[in-house]
Amino acid sequence: MLTGRNSPKFRGSFVNLAIIAMVGLVLWFILDAGKALEAGKEGAGSVLSDSGLSSAFEFSNVINLHHPLSILILQILIIILASRILGWIMSLINQPTVIGEILAGIMLGPSLLGLYFPEATAFIFPLESLGNLQFLSQLGLILFMFIIGMELDIGVLKKHAGAAVFISNTSIVVPFVMGSGLAYFLYNSFAPPGAGFIPFALFMGIAMSITAFPVLARIVQERGISRTPMGMTAITCAALNDLTAWGILALVVAIANASAVGGALVTILLSFLYVAVMLFIIRPLLNRIALKYTVRETISKLVVAMVLSTMLLSSYITEVIGIHALFGAFMAGVIIPDNIRFKQIMAEKIEDVSLVLLLPLFFVYTGLRTEIGLLNEPGLWLTGLLVVGVAVAGKFAGSALAARFTGQSWKDSLLIGALMNTRGLIELIALNIGYDIGVLSPEIFTILVLMALVTTFMTGPAMSMINYFFRKPEAEQLAFGTLKVLIAFGPPEAGGRLTSMVNNLFGNRKKGLKITAMHLTPNTEISIKNAKQFEEEAFSKVMEVAAEKGIEVKAVYRTAENVSQEITKSANRGKFDLLIVGSSRPLLSQDQTGGRARYFFEKTKCDVGLFIDRDFDKISKILIITESDEESYLHTFAKGFNPDCRIDSACLTPLAVPVKGVEVPAIQNIMLQKADENFSSYDLIIATINCFRNQRDAGASWVDGKASILLIGKRDKT
Repeated sequence: MLTGRNSPKFRGSFVNLAIIAMVGLVLWFILDAGKALEAGKEGAGSVLSDSGLSSAFEFSNVINLHHPLSILILQILIIILASRILGWIMSLINQPTVIGEILAGIMLGPSLLGLYFPEATAFIFPLESLGNLQFLSQLGLILFMFIIGMELDIGVLKKHAGAAVFISNTSIVVPFVMGSGLAYFLYNSFAPPGAGFIPFALFMGIAMSITAFPVLARIVQERGISRTPMGMTAITCAALNDLTAWGILALVVAIANASAVGGALVTILLSFLYVAVMLFIIRPLLNRIALKYTVRETISKLVVAMVLSTMLLSSYITEVIGIHALFGAFMAGVIIPDNIRFKQIMAEKIEDVSLVLLLPLFFVYTGLRTEIGLLNEPGLWLTGLLVVGVAVAGKFAGSALAARFTGQSWKDSLLIGALMNTRGLIELIALNIGYDIGVLSPEIFTILVLMALVTTFMTGPAMSMINYFFRKPEAEQLAFGTLKVLIAFGPPEAGGRLTSMVNNLFGNRKKGLKITAMHLTPNTEISIKNAKQFEEEAFSKVMEVAAEKGIEVKAVYRTAENVSQEITKSANRGKFDLLIVGSSRPLLSQDQTGGRARYFFEKTKCDVGLFIDRDFDKISKILIITESDEESYLHTFAKGFNPDCRIDSACLTPLAVPVKGVEVPAIQNIMLQKADENFSSYDLIIATINCFRNQRDAGASWVDGKASILLIGKRDKT
């Protein structure tokens, strides 16, 4: 074996250095000889002449801090980081991440950063760079509205359209009329010069009547009520509201942009013609494409280019005829064929770029236009409160009363009202359109942005308050003596095996057993259709086990930014007796009892079980391992097991030496003289997490043996 200087690796490095030195020497001779050619060229050599050589390498010349591309990249980086951080903070207080993104935009604008650090604002967002930011943000909005159009499920609209149509129409008409009436009192003070009353009033009406369908859908997903009648009704109402609101917005923009009544009529006629062509000509053509390309392997770049070209052409046409490019992108998404796989693949190709990279630019661009400092008088803040009050009264009360009129309970009616009152991003889009065409002044624009923020923020607390006041007495929720077990799992196979294990342990006990299986998607920005597909796939194995064993399992599916935190909150809110989670190995460690597992044991108020699965088939022989009398609660815990299971116990020191003196009534107590013997004969070993760690550190063979392991942590419920 060759080592040191004689090794092939060393010789190869030496040869590489020699070649690089030789090439450098030849290049130097060429450049030196070429200087003689500069004599006949006027001005040649001025850049790197001897006199200018030092200045060429000055810091200010090398570092292009003010180059437009450098500024744009810096802007995008800061915007993405601020949006993600604020969105994450909002998720910690159970608020939609869109609120954090809106706040990030306002904070980076003149309301905060520009107010206290004007030099930083001038450096990061110079006036000459805002044009690039605007166009990129508009491109992000076009992609976003295309996705929103694809998320609309026409089948669901048809299926649940009965009461939803009335609720949706009422939730638009009532706030629209109230907003238009409010415009009568605000026009003289807040309409910009040259803006007519009709466009101003119509924009105030549309600002009051919009519901943010994507935000509502994600709140419904996060709260796990997407499959309930109330949740489906709310989603249908919001979808119908979106369709109607965007139609009204297109009409309002057409009227505002037209210089005369005749021009508005022409724009409206062209809009109807455009919609007809999209529905009856373009959509059938796209249907034929979708039937042919249904799997990822067959969707080539040509197919993606065709779909994106349809979106861009649609946006271009609507912009040209005067109803804004965003309506065209939305309409292009609506006519995408109702093929779940095709829509899912197309959305995956577009969502990450539009939602993570481009859409946050729109929030900051809106924030740069939002100057809270303009509201520098008590009268302006009172006007803001009045606008918020009218918005909430029109949307919340109008939707709730309409839902009650259709036969919904008071609780569901108020929940629908709270959900329909959320405005979010869609409101900001409409407001920016009104600002761009000169209908809204900076003051009223700022007031309406704050209104959108307040009404979106209040949705979650309002729903929690409604659920609190309409909660059922605990005695009605569950029969006395029932054991409530929450299973939280990731992969579908893990859910099936956890369900089987829990049923095996507690299924034939005298007291009742109520199993709830929970799966969380760590992403709150997935579409309704994707969420349904993820839910069906996640619970496939759980439902197989439930059908095979003849048991009932309640499935809970949600989206969440912080999975561990949401599991813990669900276990605490639901007052479960036991939480069972599967083990996992952290990215930077091999410790199965750390990370998320430690979080569950520390934060959950009920007993927690961490299951280390070793491919068990059936649990009929169980061994309880303890290290001291302080862990004797495991024997009490085991009394509730299936009576068909044989339960043995062993009390070991951390060095796996038998210790006498453990009395366990009603459980066969054995002392293993040779602790490492017979462990493999058990189907399940139960221990505390501290015992497991001690035994693992001591090198006990059962830790990595064949038997599955259930680690129990008992919480003091007092």
